[in-house]
Amino acid sequence: MSNTKFARTGMLLRLNLRRDWLKITLWALGIVGLMAGAAAKFDGLYGTKKAMDAIMATLKTPAMVSLLGPVPSAHAYTVATIYAAEMMIFMGLFVAMMNIYFAVHTTRADEDTGITELVAAHATGRNASLAAAGLEVLVVNLGVGILAALGLQFSGMTGIDSNGNWLFGLGVAAFGLMFAGITFLAAQVAASGRGATILSYVVLGVLFIARMGTDVQNPDLTWWTIYGWIEKLDIYGSNNWWPLLLMLAVAVVTGGIALTLVTTRDLGAGLLPQRDGRRYASRWLRGPLSLVARLDRTSIIIWLVGMFILGATYGSIFGTAGDLMSSNPTMAKLIGTTAVRAANRTIVLQFANKLAIIFVVLATVPGLITLMRINRDEAKGYWEQLHARSVSRFRLYYSITALATVVAVLAYLMGILGMYAAGAASMGKDAVALSRFMRAFWGFTPALIVTMGITAAFIGWLPRWQNLAWLVPAYGFFSLYLGSLLDFPDWATALTPYGWVNNVPLHAVEWSTAGMMIALGVTLIIGGFGGYAHRDLLEN
Repeated sequence: MSNTKFARTGMLLRLNLRRDWLKITLWALGIVGLMAGAAAKFDGLYGTKKAMDAIMATLKTPAMVSLLGPVPSAHAYTVATIYAAEMMIFMGLFVAMMNIYFAVHTTRADEDTGITELVAAHATGRNASLAAAGLEVLVVNLGVGILAALGLQFSGMTGIDSNGNWLFGLGVAAFGLMFAGITFLAAQVAASGRGATILSYVVLGVLFIARMGTDVQNPDLTWWTIYGWIEKLDIYGSNNWWPLLLMLAVAVVTGGIALTLVTTRDLGAGLLPQRDGRRYASRWLRGPLSLVARLDRTSIIIWLVGMFILGATYGSIFGTAGDLMSSNPTMAKLIGTTAVRAANRTIVLQFANKLAIIFVVLATVPGLITLMRINRDEAKGYWEQLHARSVSRFRLYYSITALATVVAVLAYLMGILGMYAAGAASMGKDAVALSRFMRAFWGFTPALIVTMGITAAFIGWLPRWQNLAWLVPAYGFFSLYLGSLLDFPDWATALTPYGWVNNVPLHAVEWSTAGMMIALGVTLIIGGFGGYAHRDLLEN
């Protein structure tokens, strides 16, 4: 480019793509494969009018609207309409997560590791790194969008049309670019790559919760949530292209602001002022456990509060989701008031099972982030300062593992408590007892411990492959949350420890299974230390 601020942008783009090609390929295959695979399966699931009527009745309930958004406004519902209703909200979520990752990875993460400083020492423009990052996410999103549209085009699903297929693919791409722009802006504000990631996910979470609330209470207000724009595309209904233009506009505006701000801050620093640290360490700062807890304090608080709010937001619709008297008054008259209340509680508990899956998978995230500090900070050389003192590998490993597990369990508990508190308020005298909701806590917590154990095993024995542990909660969420809608076989849902849990809180906890999972998780953690204790500290 002629402007010196953007000098060597093309070269940096090529370097980024060469470095990230495997990650880009895996993300693209995961997202496009999910979309195309589901499209190929839907005709078999909902190919009859009876099946369509049954699923449409389910999708129109307040509980499902809060999870998946409203059903597209087609006059005659088809398999394609059902596909759009079930897939659009969560495909947007996955694409947003992909863009947050790449937007931080190519900007502040490179600054934190010193790569950007090395690049800036050569004849590159001040804006070249950010511009190259923007072009990379543009290439990635366009690739994913085009492949997704082509996958739908050749799927042969009943009710599809070219306009809807391309709107689906390009709409997902535009949604991703919008969150890439928001993340680029967060990267200028936050003090580190970790801070930029947290800030971006806070924005994503707030927008998702706002979308959920407006979809149930007043869908017209969903226009103000930004996240809801993806459902306003009304794919295979009216096929509205205007929200796509709004997403692109937000991407351009936020990206432009980020390009302006990047020249006003110091390399490796954010625009938010940093509070001076203490002159002397706190008396509580006495080892690796308290050190990591102090370093992660802000993110831990955000996760705990955020999980409680998320649980409360979902719990607030229990009064509507479990109101059989209003949704089916004829049936209510036939079975009587007592039976209606029992049926309402059953509906709420069944819904709570799906919510518990969301909560436990989300709660796994802060736990894995903290646990992976063992290798991540080791690679950066941070632990050398501890190992130079009388801090053993045993103490470091088990301190971080214990903290990570406690954080994950507490985050999950906060989600359950938030769900109960708001649910009790919305259901009044028909509220479900806390002890019933705690079945979900006791049932899924062992699965969380197994996931921590799998990650610990990677850290100890295969440190360079530790990120593969993220597949466990990711697939667990997909197989359990959408598996029933996609008619997954039992063996497919049992591939992760989350699939070993019975239908809690509707049913009682199977304590024998829970005990087996806890024993397995602890064994994996101990085994992980065996690898960590005997390998080279620089191996990762």
